[in-house]
Amino acid sequence: MAFSLFSCLLFASVVTMISSFAAEAAIKKYQFDVVVKNVSRLSHPKPIVTVNGRFPGPTIYAREGDRVVVNVTNHAQYNLSIHWHGLKQFRNGWADGPAYITQCPIQSGNSYSYDFNVTGQRGTLWWHAHILWLRATVHGAIVIMPKQGVPFPFPQPHGESVLVLGEWWNSDVEELVKQGNALGLPPNMSDAHTINGKPGPLFPCSDKHTFVTEVEWGKTYLLRIVNAALNDELFFAIAGHNMTVVEIDAVYCKPFTTSAILITPGQTTNVLVTANQAPGRYFMAARDFNDAPIPVDNKTATAILQYKGVPDTVIPVLPQLPAQNDTSFVDTYSNSLRSLNTPQFPANVPLTIDRHLFFTVGLGRDPCPTCLNSTKLTASINNVTFVMPKIGLLQAHYFNINGVFKLDFPDKPPAPFNYTGAPLTANLGTSLGTRLSKLAFNSTVELVLQDTNLLTVESHPFHLHGFNFFVVGRGVGNFDPAKDLAKFNLVDPPERNTVGVPTGGWTAIRFRADNPGVWFMHCHLELHTMWGLKMAFVVENGNGPDQSILPPPNDLPPC
Repeated sequence: MAFSLFSCLLFASVVTMISSFAAEAAIKKYQFDVVVKNVSRLSHPKPIVTVNGRFPGPTIYAREGDRVVVNVTNHAQYNLSIHWHGLKQFRNGWADGPAYITQCPIQSGNSYSYDFNVTGQRGTLWWHAHILWLRATVHGAIVIMPKQGVPFPFPQPHGESVLVLGEWWNSDVEELVKQGNALGLPPNMSDAHTINGKPGPLFPCSDKHTFVTEVEWGKTYLLRIVNAALNDELFFAIAGHNMTVVEIDAVYCKPFTTSAILITPGQTTNVLVTANQAPGRYFMAARDFNDAPIPVDNKTATAILQYKGVPDTVIPVLPQLPAQNDTSFVDTYSNSLRSLNTPQFPANVPLTIDRHLFFTVGLGRDPCPTCLNSTKLTASINNVTFVMPKIGLLQAHYFNINGVFKLDFPDKPPAPFNYTGAPLTANLGTSLGTRLSKLAFNSTVELVLQDTNLLTVESHPFHLHGFNFFVVGRGVGNFDPAKDLAKFNLVDPPERNTVGVPTGGWTAIRFRADNPGVWFMHCHLELHTMWGLKMAFVVENGNGPDQSILPPPNDLPPC
């Protein structure tokens, strides 16, 4: 079918702002039916795995202090689990969701109820499948409102909207992954980026494939932005409009104004936008950021910010996004992020450290006689390529099941080298293993994540389950404690659950290990996670009555 920008815009449907929430703290119950549904975007309809037949899936709404119960029934052909990304799950790893880490997956035809409390958190988070590449289509937003009567620490918006940034493949994602693994190569890149499941009119599209949100002149709106893409860090901008960043990863931050944001896979960002431009139609656009020496993904997804009363026939204006390799913009944007750090919302940065960790992260090649070129791509942390177990690590830890994992994950790489120097083709003795790192309850941890040039330098968005952390420092090149420690921000660093490690650089985080259990940490590029760029922490129980792992639920899925 011939591509027509006008036809895509003319019939774009207007989606209204969300403005109603539950009146008080309560038990919020949801039913998630995981089903396969035919969905069309850039080609003929194809079957994808969805929740309740929707792509993206339903948004969960709750208030701080609520209890949330989500019953998941798996009708798909794949075993599946769901992770509630950014929810701290105090003592309750059974509800965290990563398959074979805190639970065995929900087998086809079975159900499991995720039952958790929303404690001390408010803002935007998200949920997604946490097995295989199923999160490509199994994902959705989580909106947590403040407690009743507690205002935002910024001007009350007139309305708000959720924007989930994602990717679309014309082919079956799992089949592409199998083909890539058989060849020892990455699977094909996605065919489109999406905003709320729609690529927008810069792609060949039909009348249904542009998301539109309506605003009134002079009013301010809150946009809750989620990056659910599998493998792309994204720039996001709105033509003609600046944005004020007020929250990242469900933590309020010092407001600052910017023409664009950077958001890595796994992160969320809330921005205020004032409709103060000439009434019209303005593109909201998302395109990848890539400053690594690897193939560039040049797909731009668009949605439309439409002023009330403006006809659909008006052609929107495109925003000026940063250049794809604009590292300078990324550095300026990242350095602008600061915790709010007020008496009501303090930044409790650990100032004394019990455990210093230094993790090198990177890619490599392993021998593979059956693969193309007789090699396959791999990834490692401190030269350890993580091997997934056959039963849940939390279950093995809780019930003292021997032989599932070892508690010998190295605190630092076995052999120091010039991490970001000339490219190396060897893996420096990379080993395979299910090796975990043990942390004492309530200990304070400083972790430096160092990118390497084992095969190529590349950025890595790392997500830590079970905790928020403070991003106290970042830089380019090799981390040097003699000079870089003095530059750490220990006053108001940004508090997050997912952070980008710069290409050819490092990021330093600090957190308090006050949540007993087994907690996954991994690169949130699904490609790198698949290759082994992951590990897990075992946080020991404390001595108090509320400092131990809760017992498992009766319906915990079996392996």
